[in-house]
Amino acid sequence: MDYSGYRNISFERAGKVLVVSLNRPEALNATDALLHRELSRVFADMARDPEAHAIILTGRGRGFCAGGDLKWMSNITPEELDALFSEARKIILDLLEVEQPIIAAVNGPATGLGATLALFCDIVIAADNARIGDTHVHAGVVAGDGGAVIWPWLVGAARAKEYLMTGELLSAAEAYRLGLVNHVAPAGELMDKAMAIATRLAAGPQRAIRGTKAAVNKVLRDAANLMLDTSLALEKQCFATHDHKEAIDAFVGKRPPRFTGR
Repeated sequence: MDYSGYRNISFERAGKVLVVSLNRPEALNATDALLHRELSRVFADMARDPEAHAIILTGRGRGFCAGGDLKWMSNITPEELDALFSEARKIILDLLEVEQPIIAAVNGPATGLGATLALFCDIVIAADNARIGDTHVHAGVVAGDGGAVIWPWLVGAARAKEYLMTGELLSAAEAYRLGLVNHVAPAGELMDKAMAIATRLAAGPQRAIRGTKAAVNKVLRDAANLMLDTSLALEKQCFATHDHKEAIDAFVGKRPPRFTGR
């Protein structure tokens, strides 16, 4: 598999383990147009990689992924918005179709889409200084790009609605207590822990491991089929609201937003 065409995602191999790193460290790996487009391609490419028996997904620098880049969204065109939501759907559906086990090594903030990417992985390991939360509502939009699918399955509907509607950020310890992550590791040991698990899986019986993943993921595929189109449509509607514009203006102006419900 040739990954040389990617610019904002980097790839390294350690035997049969493929380490995939989001690579916009200057922006805490927040997604701009290019990174979002690359995310809509990368999971299908990884699924076709015959040398990858296990995958680690992480971020370069101090962050895993800080969601969407609001500076980019402040100037997004209608054509880009249409592409954004087509890509968002493909990201989740392709991620669920990757046969190889994927370990998320959450090395820093994982917010918005970043939280979604981490939580849709098969095993989630968080650094002890990481924070996780779906912050879509802070931008005045619905948690539509996968958060409404995965959070209820992991923590139950009542807790999911609380965290999705408030956009609260959780510490790694609290995320572990709630069942959002499998393990918490000291920041300096995060990649060693992820690599140990990935190496074990890569050396295991591949048909058995991949079949087990496919069987468990059936419920997530069904949930995505039921909910994803609706949640994405509801999120897209929010991009035309005053509250979303206010959230963008407040972010650019470095001030608290004043939401009005419009």
